[in-house]
Amino acid sequence: MHCELLVPGLFSSTADGRFAALELLLARSRRQRGHAQTVETWLQDAFELGDAPFPAGALTLLAGGGDPGDSSWTRADPAHLRVMRDHVAAAPADALTLSQSEADALCEALSHHFAGQLEVQACEPRRWSARLPGDAPPGDALLNEAQMLLHAHPVNEAREARGELPVNSLRLWGAGRAPRSAHCPWQSVAADDPAVRGAARLAGARHRPLPGSAQEWLERLPEDGRQLALLDARETALAELEQRWFAPLLGALRAGRIGMVTLHAPDGAEEVSFEAIRGDLRRFWRRVKPLEHYA
Repeated sequence: MHCELLVPGLFSSTADGRFAALELLLARSRRQRGHAQTVETWLQDAFELGDAPFPAGALTLLAGGGDPGDSSWTRADPAHLRVMRDHVAAAPADALTLSQSEADALCEALSHHFAGQLEVQACEPRRWSARLPGDAPPGDALLNEAQMLLHAHPVNEAREARGELPVNSLRLWGAGRAPRSAHCPWQSVAADDPAVRGAARLAGARHRPLPGSAQEWLERLPEDGRQLALLDARETALAELEQRWFAPLLGALRAGRIGMVTLHAPDGAEEVSFEAIRGDLRRFWRRVKPLEHYA
């Protein structure tokens, strides 16, 4: 079995300390380099989705069993903006916890208010898709109007009364129509982002949310074939990924439970992939160095 990890943000993390399993895997691996690209561009190429930008909105709807049809969809994720002294900052996505009922109520209000302009669906509590009347994403005027509507909504008033962050804006990205087809080399894809699972579904690969650890992931994988998991180091601390993912995968490679591990980091100073088989771990002359050495 060949386990592949897509790890955006791996080399942009500001985490201090050492990561023994990750650094050993990187040190003993064979390395390939390419031009830096966003994770969306990497996914666009990997799933052979064509030349248009990654259509995250349509794929998110598809992941949940919805039918994007021929319409253009955009991701319209709920966001909380903080007005600072000289700029506006977005709160981290994981700081905004929503229930499905709260998300549905906010989306219903937006869809009713912008009837004919925007139809918003809460595919997941923190991941929304919006149908567009044409191919162009909403302009600033519509977004400002949406912010005013959200600010006055009873859901947000109740959230503020409980000391929770209100949803006061939308993060619009990934506009486009659903591709007609997709292809990928993996038998299964595990990712928290439903847009990635939607691409896997379109490609005919098994797909599911990311398990809590590599151990849980491996327990449900077949004994052969290529399997992909997306670990987002932009949202999850490297120390947590080291404990839950890199260390168990290194142990499984040493034990011969898996035959190969490949780690893809597309969005650093350049795209870089690291590939290791069990025998590579014996290359003791390739000394382990701090993470920043491999960026």
